[in-house]
Amino acid sequence: MILVRHGQSHFNVHFAKTRIDPGIEDPGLTEEGERQAQAAADSLKDQGIARIVASPYWRTLHTAEIIAAALGLPVTIDPRVRERYFFTCDIGSHRSALNERWPHFGFGDLAERWWPEEEETEEALAVRCEGFRRAVLDDGQWDDLLIVSHWGFIRGLTGKAVENGVALRFDPDAGLVSGAL
Repeated sequence: MILVRHGQSHFNVHFAKTRIDPGIEDPGLTEEGERQAQAAADSLKDQGIARIVASPYWRTLHTAEIIAAALGLPVTIDPRVRERYFFTCDIGSHRSALNERWPHFGFGDLAERWWPEEEETEEALAVRCEGFRRAVLDDGQWDDLLIVSHWGFIRGLTGKAVENGVALRFDPDAGLVSGAL
């Protein structure tokens, strides 16, 4: 399985400068974020990816859109790979708005309001990550899977903090990261 963190968002720019939540709900990508997503797509072309799963936040959907266009693959949405609900940027957009922007994505049974009501603890994040890891293992088909996700989820799943646009290979059976691509 390959995990990629979304490209730089408007929240990332402001928070990196001030370390203060700028109050941006479900931010989109910056131009740099789009470039990072394209660079990730270029690095993923020969990695044997057959399926793309993305978090339902705007920044991951836009990143997934760029990657999917380069790889010629559809995108399926899975809220289990969402960011840890902690900052204003973790307030999502309603399914109807997302589906209007990305009608070709597979939203499945995503609820209209799919993000949590309250802050998600580190413990709750760990439980969600472990549940996802087990589900992927139970499915048995993870070697051709690309997950477009977030800093918190990737860190919770792998123990690694990655920068925007970085892709890394992860073995959910062994719990090992084999490094950035």
